[in-house]
Amino acid sequence: MPSFFDGLPAEEPSSLTGFAGNRIDRRSEKRGEDAIAAALSDRDARIYLFRGDKALLRGDDPLFLETEAGDLGGLAHDVVLLGWTETGPRLAATIPETEKVDESVIRLIDLRSLAIEGTVDPAHLGALAQARALSNWHLKHRFCSVCGHPTEVKIGGYRRDCPSCKAEHFPRTDPVVIMLAIDGERCLLGRQARFAPGMYSCLAGFVEPGETIENAVRRETFEESGIRIGRVRYHASQPWPFPSSLMIGCHAEALSSEVTRDEAELEACRWFPREEVKSMIAGTHPDGLKCPPTIAIASRIIAAWAEG
Repeated sequence: MPSFFDGLPAEEPSSLTGFAGNRIDRRSEKRGEDAIAAALSDRDARIYLFRGDKALLRGDDPLFLETEAGDLGGLAHDVVLLGWTETGPRLAATIPETEKVDESVIRLIDLRSLAIEGTVDPAHLGALAQARALSNWHLKHRFCSVCGHPTEVKIGGYRRDCPSCKAEHFPRTDPVVIMLAIDGERCLLGRQARFAPGMYSCLAGFVEPGETIENAVRRETFEESGIRIGRVRYHASQPWPFPSSLMIGCHAEALSSEVTRDEAELEACRWFPREEVKSMIAGTHPDGLKCPPTIAIASRIIAAWAEG
């Protein structure tokens, strides 16, 4: 008997995106009040460390013992529990921005550069994305947004409670739609001024309160390019720790063709024929135009269409 799920790709598209290789078992139902202390008491516990937006590594190893994290100042702020792996608990912490690091021994690198470099195991890269997003939330939510009182870490770091007004605060993930508008044998790509020279990408924007993914795709595409969208097809998602977004990748059916670019948002925006996009992906475009690096979900969305 045919299955409802017949026809899905053998390899899940989301698994091919950068930062998607996280294999930590979160065990969310096991996060008790003593979860962090219990995890740290395990001799196999290891900690991912950040200073600002940069991860700390020894060579290509991003894991530190509790004693090492303490020596580096990583226990001065809140430690959070990410979960468990086959080799022990995994936690995350941040060291103060003013803390000196011996850069002849410890490497400081931002996650974009680390992902592009491709030297760190994808499982670590995914865990680092989780660690960065969660640690960043804690740094920015030390005080209650209701009454201003200092908050306390609860359930392993996945909640902060206010002892004054009893408000509970939870980490946030910001949904972002990123989409490729398609008109037959061509697609719509744009570029922002901050992009690398010659790079064009999908359009993107935050999902607003009370909005479906499909309507966010339609609204953002129209606002940025003036193109009307009909049907929307989900392709894949990607955790994007800058600081804590979830990229929701879609292909979108164009119902109009005249581009009216949002000049404040985009430096350029136009239709690209399929063969031209293929040359951009291959790095053979005569004018040096290119698509985003493969760590970005935009690269996967564009290639899925261009290569069929």
